[in-house]
Amino acid sequence: MKVWRYSRWDGSQEAFSLDPKRALDALSDLLMEGLDVDEAMEWMQRYGFELGGMDFRVMGVQELVDELRQQVQEMLDRYHLDRSTQELAKRLDEILDREERALRDAHGFESERLNDFLDRRHQEDATLSSAIERMRDHAFEDEEAGSDFRELLEELDRLRQLEDFQKEHGPRFRGAEAADYETAQQLRERIEQLQQLAQDLSQGNFEPMSPEQLQELLSEDGMRSLVILRDMEQQLRDAGFLRDGEGGPELTPRAIRRIGAQALASVYGALRKGRPGSHETVHHGVANRRPDETRPFEFGDSLDLHVVRTLLNGVRRQAANPGARGLAGGRIPLEVSDLEVYECDYDTQTTTVLLLDMSWSMSWAGRFPAAKRVAMALDHLIRTRYPRDDFFVVGFSTRARELPIRDLPLARWDMGDPFTNLQEGLLEAEKLISRHPSPSPQILVITDGQPTAYFQGRELRVEWPMGFGGVSPHAVAETLKTVRRVTQRGITINTFMLDDAPELVGFVERMTEINRGRAFFTSPTQLGSFLMVDYLSRRRTQHR
Repeated sequence: MKVWRYSRWDGSQEAFSLDPKRALDALSDLLMEGLDVDEAMEWMQRYGFELGGMDFRVMGVQELVDELRQQVQEMLDRYHLDRSTQELAKRLDEILDREERALRDAHGFESERLNDFLDRRHQEDATLSSAIERMRDHAFEDEEAGSDFRELLEELDRLRQLEDFQKEHGPRFRGAEAADYETAQQLRERIEQLQQLAQDLSQGNFEPMSPEQLQELLSEDGMRSLVILRDMEQQLRDAGFLRDGEGGPELTPRAIRRIGAQALASVYGALRKGRPGSHETVHHGVANRRPDETRPFEFGDSLDLHVVRTLLNGVRRQAANPGARGLAGGRIPLEVSDLEVYECDYDTQTTTVLLLDMSWSMSWAGRFPAAKRVAMALDHLIRTRYPRDDFFVVGFSTRARELPIRDLPLARWDMGDPFTNLQEGLLEAEKLISRHPSPSPQILVITDGQPTAYFQGRELRVEWPMGFGGVSPHAVAETLKTVRRVTQRGITINTFMLDDAPELVGFVERMTEINRGRAFFTSPTQLGSFLMVDYLSRRRTQHR
């Protein structure tokens, strides 16, 4: 059973505010699923979200409304209202009894005033408020009774509100505890406030109540959540992450950089946990020292000596061999075994095109969000660590097109488009590499299906696989022709498969035979580790 803890805000609780960077991180998780900014913001408001670094989960509107309804239900289960107006009814009877005695003493039993009073008093009334209202214009003989009656008249509006409330909600109160008049009024006021707040929240209206009222009605986590939901969009704007676009709020370049950095951090976090993905590469490029790492010299190494460690090796060798020739004249005789050289990384400039499958099947099992997150991580890695490299993303389903990096966070799979035109994706990648040549061009393909669309001349054709587990023979043949053409231009194709269907595995094996690239079967959760390590391995190798 879920238990809520409620506390009144007394000024001593620690203040809180939303960190816009963490809010953007939560927003980006939904963008990776293919939602646009408006849709993602609405989803976060409706269903809540995890906020990194916070000790609680931000409750969505639905959870807040459920909390309010639970408070109402607790009151319904505790109280009943059957005797809520008995106290006022008893007061009215006492007042009228005194007035009746005063009239009888002053005018006698058969007086017109007494008879008129009794006629009014004993009429049948549906409600207590109507009985009070009927005596409004009576001129009281007993001044004290008249004063007390005027106090009842001042309570008449509240009484009517309670009667209306009791008429609507009374049968729902089934608790064992009888609510007196003031308790019933407090229940009415609180339930009406809770219901109004629930209605406002459901309509996306977060402003109508004062902070004091909200603190009275919500739990501490609920209050914090509501403040975050209320302020989230404005704080994202103030932080420079959102701005107005043609279709509503849109991400700024600063936000896109942040999302890329977080995607990269996520991928590297997986690498540190030991995910697979290290591969051999050709040794060429410019050597960069690792200032803190050395190793013994081996034949064929460049003579890039770490002088201090080399001399220390010589001194240690001399000290360990008392019979050896001493340090004559302050000189240290060295041998080949003493030589210590720097470890080096070898860098080369690359042009990389990531082909991103955007067909409908990529929406399954978290494939597309994982692929998009890797694309953004690669972009951020290259822009920050290898700014001379070129990186492009080409999306393909039935057709292929370049995806500008600024649009990548909002990219989504092609809804209802089941075809896969890898051939056109390769052709688009070839064009980009031709315009941005490098010594090490490569194409990275992320896909979960074999080709089912292709061009023959200028004519676009689609082709369903031939039977269950079959292939699309013409699409495969035309795509492999393009693979041969790309291979002849010295472009490496590495393929990352998100499905292990035999027809896909068979096609990729034929593609790798032609291109001599590599193929990896992986899952969405491991895709980043495989692809990132493979990229870094091709780009930078250790000289051993």
